[in-house]
Amino acid sequence: MESWFSAEFLARAQFAFTVSFHIIFPAFSIGLASFLTVLNALWLYTRNATYLDLFEYWKKIFAVTFGMGVVSGLVMSYQFGTNWASFSDKAGPVVGPLLAYEVMSAFFLEAGFLGIMLFGRERVGEKLHMLATAIVAIGTLISAFWILAVNSWMQTPAGFTVAEDGRFLPADWWAIIFNPSFPYRLVHMVLAAFLTTAFVVGAVSALHLLRDNLDKAARRGFSMAMWMAALVTPVQIFAGDLHGLNTLEHQPVKVAAMEGHFQREGDNQPIYVFGIPDREEERLKYAVGIPYLGSLILTHTWDGQIKGLKEFPKDEWPPLGVVFWSFRIMLVIGFLMLGLGLWSLWARWRGTLYEDRLLHRAALVMGPSGFIAILAGWFTTEVGRQPWLVYGLLRTSDGLSPVDAPAVAASLTGFVIVYFFVFGAGIYYLLRMMNTPVAEARRLPPEHEAEPTPVLSPQFDPDFLPPEGGGKGRR
Repeated sequence: MESWFSAEFLARAQFAFTVSFHIIFPAFSIGLASFLTVLNALWLYTRNATYLDLFEYWKKIFAVTFGMGVVSGLVMSYQFGTNWASFSDKAGPVVGPLLAYEVMSAFFLEAGFLGIMLFGRERVGEKLHMLATAIVAIGTLISAFWILAVNSWMQTPAGFTVAEDGRFLPADWWAIIFNPSFPYRLVHMVLAAFLTTAFVVGAVSALHLLRDNLDKAARRGFSMAMWMAALVTPVQIFAGDLHGLNTLEHQPVKVAAMEGHFQREGDNQPIYVFGIPDREEERLKYAVGIPYLGSLILTHTWDGQIKGLKEFPKDEWPPLGVVFWSFRIMLVIGFLMLGLGLWSLWARWRGTLYEDRLLHRAALVMGPSGFIAILAGWFTTEVGRQPWLVYGLLRTSDGLSPVDAPAVAASLTGFVIVYFFVFGAGIYYLLRMMNTPVAEARRLPPEHEAEPTPVLSPQFDPDFLPPEGGGKGRR
């Protein structure tokens, strides 16, 4: 492993720091843009003013989040030229066009219609405003498409040739974009963005329910968020399992590091819930495992085996501790999300979704869980790819710019200081916005104060609760 004070390690640390800040904003924006589209559509369909209230409340939060994502993304992109010039030169013919497609198709789409979404309801009419809102949501998904295509190609490169000077040249754009890991990564990331938004909305709604459980907007927001948690979390766990099997096929050394397996362990491969990977002694210290479960999860058979780290060259092992523990953090949070979703279904069935204060407190605590899970998953994926930039083809050390460690250390220090103040202030402002109840954040114009049209059937009403003990359902 390289020294902590080498130019390579510092450049990696700088990119990790900036992308960690960046990734949470687009992830939140992706989910929030789709949530706003649903809210706007429900307002137009039902004329229930609560949906309009929620839309106006969350669109302001979306605007701030979108702006912070743009700023953090611009800063991050400069590092390709400053710290990773060799990578840019060798992989640029493939990576460059994909990033350009993201700007031309997704960012221009988002930026072009964002103003209409934020300020255009009374100016362009409700139908065009609805179209603009949907286009912004589609733009965020297209952005995720191209960024995940770039990252997936670096993980499972395909569709290229290597020139005499070592540059990767595109040979088949279809194979480059739809490389072997791309579909799994795209689905996993988009679902993670939806869940991240759901748990933020759920936490904010729970906060206001704890203050006033008769708050209509808080009730509606909490109900919608808990439906998302209950229905999408199991799908995400299934998608994660498929993603893991794909990783086992194409990056087995990463899976061995994630699982803490140093060697094959017969026909009862365990899954380790705890341990301390020791690179020097080549073993997992203080291991606590469950026999056979590793085989079942990784091969879907009771006696399946996977390769251990010792079957790979040691200079191709990723940093073991980070990969091992970040993977477990992601898993634990995923199952906590599932637990909260099931709890909400139980409370909904009992008719106590809005009165269960313990559930509301749990939802409040789980508010940042999506961001933590995304960061843990990103660390698992990216640190687990080391020592490669383009997996199996271009080492990280060969993609570095000819810069000295002190220069990288100085820029890293500057990033930390500036980010602390700029994004610290932005996050503080977002939290203050979320702390304000919907009713105080916006007063509806008189024309929107009318009673909503009756709901024709309870299954179309997110706030409908099943009967209690054969009695009437209550809201």
